[in-house]
Amino acid sequence: MKYKALIVDDEINSLKVVSATLKKEGFEVETSLTAEDAIEKLKTTSYDIVVSDYKLPGMNGEELLEKVKVHSPNTPVILMTAYGTIEKAVNAMKKGAFTYLTKPVNLNVMVSVIGDALRDNKAFFREGFPESYQFLNIIGKSKPMQEVFTMIQRVSKTDANVLILGESGTGKELVARAIHYTSLRADNPFIPIDCTTIPSELMESELFGYDKGAFTCAYENKIGLIEMANGGTIFFDEIGDLDFTLQKKLLRFLQEKEFYRLGGKKKIQVDVRVLAATNRDIEEAVHKGDFRADLYYRLNVITIHMPALRERKEDIPLLATHFLETFSKKNKKDIRGFDQTVLDLLINYDWPGNVRELENIIERAVILCPYDTITVECLPRKLMIETEAEKRDEEEFNLLEIERRVILKALEKTAWNQSRAANLLGITRKQLRTKMKNLGLLPGKNG
Repeated sequence: MKYKALIVDDEINSLKVVSATLKKEGFEVETSLTAEDAIEKLKTTSYDIVVSDYKLPGMNGEELLEKVKVHSPNTPVILMTAYGTIEKAVNAMKKGAFTYLTKPVNLNVMVSVIGDALRDNKAFFREGFPESYQFLNIIGKSKPMQEVFTMIQRVSKTDANVLILGESGTGKELVARAIHYTSLRADNPFIPIDCTTIPSELMESELFGYDKGAFTCAYENKIGLIEMANGGTIFFDEIGDLDFTLQKKLLRFLQEKEFYRLGGKKKIQVDVRVLAATNRDIEEAVHKGDFRADLYYRLNVITIHMPALRERKEDIPLLATHFLETFSKKNKKDIRGFDQTVLDLLINYDWPGNVRELENIIERAVILCPYDTITVECLPRKLMIETEAEKRDEEEFNLLEIERRVILKALEKTAWNQSRAANLLGITRKQLRTKMKNLGLLPGKNG
């Protein structure tokens, strides 16, 4: 099935980039420079998705949204917005926009979000994959991933705080999105906050907003991200890196579900669900005093552990095949599979960067591959080097173990007389003692 997208943006370069990206993904794309032109197109054409800039000459993106909902009420609308108009974009979400993307738009995120929007009743499944192997954008047939799917289903219909733990690149945000989009809050905002990217001195005003006159340059009231998420879900990514002072203020909000904007005198009450994730050993951080214990216990009502890729190796062929299909389509290539040697290398590699690293390596392989099958020469050399090194280490270990057994047998046969044992082995006593030292067989060290 070929989806049809309408892109609306008065910046021609942005229009071209977004249009080209979606065409690579297999979309049929039409474009408009104004909301008025887009409305004329909507009168005669049916679109599966509309992506529009918020700020347009004449009618803005929010007004366009209202018209789309009249002509095609089931068509999802995604708004692109500059940093200064995020508040307006969130208001538009309350009127029916699917979500918003901050400019400059991350094209990979855009494609992922469009995929979310195109799901039919939040139950979109990839062709070729059994439903039990996938949950929204997450793929896995291994026992650890089946347990994650079960946990998502159990917690999604509740309002309990959830702490998602796992290494970088394991897909913690995908889990958070899956919880939100299968919850009763799915039609309201999902607001992600990366605690590592917003400077600590700005974080408080970003979270809670401020009133006019709160500080120099506060010329008007500003709604914070927590208030924007009202009715929906707020996701604190890498919560373990949140400034210690802010941890106390966040705890107070979690306890009371109300707060003051900076410089404000009026309590703001909101109804939001809180999800959080971290790649840190959060219990160790609590033990060291780097993270507040009371905040940890407040967040950690339910824990979901995202396994590292090395802990779910049976999922590697499934994930690799999915990425191969995605990037083959994106790059207009007809690559149908992997050489068996490649699959063996992928399975034996340790994947310190987890699923994100696997995705990047498959994308690179697709771009470089001149054949209809991914071969070893299309992979980065580090996969071969590390696998060969592991093989050598194993071989060396086996040889040392054999040598240890032979020497131990000679020593036992000669009642641990080193001179006689050395003679039996055909080496000097000095050589025998050196080997015994290296193998932990000197008297008193063989126990």
